[in-house]
Amino acid sequence: MAAKRRSRTARRLRTARYKAAAGALAALILLVLLRPLIWLYIGSVLAAAGVGWMAWRLWRTDRLLRSKDATWRRQEQIAAGQRTLAVIDTLSGTQFEEVVAELCRRDGCTQVRTVGGTGDNGADVLGRLPDGRSMVIQCKRYAPHRTIASREVRDLLGAKVHFAADVAIFVATTRFSRQAEAFAVGHQILTLHRDFLGLWNNGTPLLSLAEVNGRGQGGASHRSRWKQTYSK
Repeated sequence: MAAKRRSRTARRLRTARYKAAAGALAALILLVLLRPLIWLYIGSVLAAAGVGWMAWRLWRTDRLLRSKDATWRRQEQIAAGQRTLAVIDTLSGTQFEEVVAELCRRDGCTQVRTVGGTGDNGADVLGRLPDGRSMVIQCKRYAPHRTIASREVRDLLGAKVHFAADVAIFVATTRFSRQAEAFAVGHQILTLHRDFLGLWNNGTPLLSLAEVNGRGQGGASHRSRWKQTYSK
């Protein structure tokens, strides 16, 4: 009886080994047959992982750039709030042009660039207003006691024609003569004299100042006080 039991146990073990070997062989054959599909699946998984990683990198880079841009804009706004007309008076002509360009960008103007210098054709800043109209700007950082003459405003009108601009703007750190002011208003040139420049620098939008173009310089008594305040 014991011998029979041992014989049956041995047969069972042999059967189990045959089945295990057959299963392993079947798995190997299946692996060989399905290898192209398996590699295709693995490749798809790796490709999807790569695309996901690139998307994450792009998203992270965009977030970093937006954060840096927002930080830069906040710093510019803080600097502009601390900048007074007295500080502007100490700037060079080129630096003043950069300030004007900066204020344009702050108010939503696009494609803003400085073009002042030799052969500038009467323009210092070019760009587009928030409503899409093209603009040409002339900047004059004169001493406050000086006056913008009408011939300088005429030069800006020539620049407007040359650049085919929709709007011409004259920004100055001083006042305009009565003739210059009349010429500008008659030819729809926006003039930002010292007082309007101060308002713009302190946060008043550029297009809001266009609504009061040709005003703000007062009469004879105001001009007299101006001369007393800014005399040499």
